[in-house]
Amino acid sequence: MRFCIDAVDAHTQGQHGRVVMGGVGVLDAPGATMFEKMKHFEQKADWFRRWMLREPRGNPQCCVNVVLPPTTPEADAGFVIMEQQQYYAAMSGTNTIIVATVLLETGALPMVEPVTELILEPPAGPIRIRAYCDGGRVRLVEFQNVPSFATRLDASITVAGHGDVTVDVAFGGMAKVLVDVRQLGLEIAPERGYALREAALAVAAAANEQIGFRHPLNPELNTIESVVLHESPTEPGRNIRQTSVNIGAQMDRTPAGTGASAMTAVLYEKGRVGLDEPFQIEGMFANPFQCRIVEEVSVGELRAIVPEIGGRAWITAYAKYVLMEDDPFPEGFIVGDLWPMANVGSSAAKLAAAGR
Repeated sequence: MRFCIDAVDAHTQGQHGRVVMGGVGVLDAPGATMFEKMKHFEQKADWFRRWMLREPRGNPQCCVNVVLPPTTPEADAGFVIMEQQQYYAAMSGTNTIIVATVLLETGALPMVEPVTELILEPPAGPIRIRAYCDGGRVRLVEFQNVPSFATRLDASITVAGHGDVTVDVAFGGMAKVLVDVRQLGLEIAPERGYALREAALAVAAAANEQIGFRHPLNPELNTIESVVLHESPTEPGRNIRQTSVNIGAQMDRTPAGTGASAMTAVLYEKGRVGLDEPFQIEGMFANPFQCRIVEEVSVGELRAIVPEIGGRAWITAYAKYVLMEDDPFPEGFIVGDLWPMANVGSSAAKLAAAGR
């Protein structure tokens, strides 16, 4: 045996995430910040992401979170998020909810009922979390995300196969381009998943080429990493429905925590939601996240908001992953029948291979 690791699988309202407990030894990551540790994995140890996420141990929807000691004294734990694209995510809301739930329900961090307050440190920066607990279970996780802001509103881009499309660009922990799917002749529904994914990849390619993104305080965050496909409600009392598709062609089953944060920033800039006004954004299965704007802040010269997002996760498996010395697939593999990134020349392959 070359090595083995313990992990816990879970899902946030349908979105899968794997938590690797205790990133030590083979997973030691140098760096003074969690962002630097993320860059170490991205540039020097990407084999682990491939081994965990690709076949035969992973699948196209799989994400993994490596729990690490925090680099800021106020944080209870840190973690690095690994998704299918080579470009690592600095923040993920669904994975934050999963990591908090797993750390508390396994006893890695002490649970206090009825409310446990903690701080987790993803690469994007410390996140304050309130976990509502009962009977040894986490029933709801609310987290205050990093400051979120819009950089473009109602911009026109030309999308291959769809013509001129109006989009917004916003940051909610990841840089997102947001588009109403009715412009693409689609709807947010599980049975339209393939068409939604292909349209999202076309929008991502067009937006990165024609608009682009650069975080005002971190120049290394300089790529639109994901597309929020959304439907505005057509009836009173209905919620916005959305899904988020990243540049590795993963489609979120939930509204996505970073996607909900980006949408909240856009709604605030357009005057459709105010401070401390609770509302819901649902995913493709009518599985809503609870949303609220905590305060208005500034990021550089941009007006931003601090969004609070609430959702729930469920543990699905406890596992020990093993790499044998003679395993012929030490870094896994992808095949074009299931993995869009495996198809040479595809939009997913080009976007997923983009470097920081």
